[in-house]
Amino acid sequence: METIEFIIGNISVIAQRTLEHVSMVGLAVSIAIVTGVSIGILIAQNKHLADRVLYVAAAIMTIPSIALFGILIPILGLIGHGIGYVPAVVALVLYAQLPIIRNTYTAIMNVDPALREAARGMGMTTFQRLREVELPIALPVIINGVRNAIILNIAVAAIATYIGAGGLGTFISRGISQTDIRQLLTGALAVSLLAIVVDCALLALQRALTSPGLRASS
Repeated sequence: METIEFIIGNISVIAQRTLEHVSMVGLAVSIAIVTGVSIGILIAQNKHLADRVLYVAAAIMTIPSIALFGILIPILGLIGHGIGYVPAVVALVLYAQLPIIRNTYTAIMNVDPALREAARGMGMTTFQRLREVELPIALPVIINGVRNAIILNIAVAAIATYIGAGGLGTFISRGISQTDIRQLLTGALAVSLLAIVVDCALLALQRALTSPGLRASS
């Protein structure tokens, strides 16, 4: 009951922290989509390169978030952004790479070779095949990778409060430091609810962008 009263009494602050959280995750994932999808398409042409890129991306995922923030602080401090929003976004971009690159690569590689041959027979260039045939078929799998990246980033962004990035993690950190269960529960519930809402929205988008033929075959 006390937690509910705390939420009602601080609804404007919660809204502000939610916007900060969404801002961090939204910018990071937008950058990660551009870089990750591009890298995924590129490495689909070279399996040896793909193995190396996926290995590096997986290695980054194994770095604890606090440690990664600690690594970025002195590096970005050289340009005056050692703490706060910038290192948080950079870390989130790095964490989002693996699911997006891996799903893009897998989706492109799993396109039926017969469809590629048919596209070649129609006189399509490599770029035209990619745009007209491969990407539309791969899109549902790519979006699934984006879903995974966003859910991961929503969770990691909660830890970014420890480097002054704000967001919903502020309630969690203050709840721990002040031994205030109300703030701790508020932060945890808000992060979980945000993840659920975003995931449901992206799932609906994934279904909408999946062609009827692919939905029927699956």
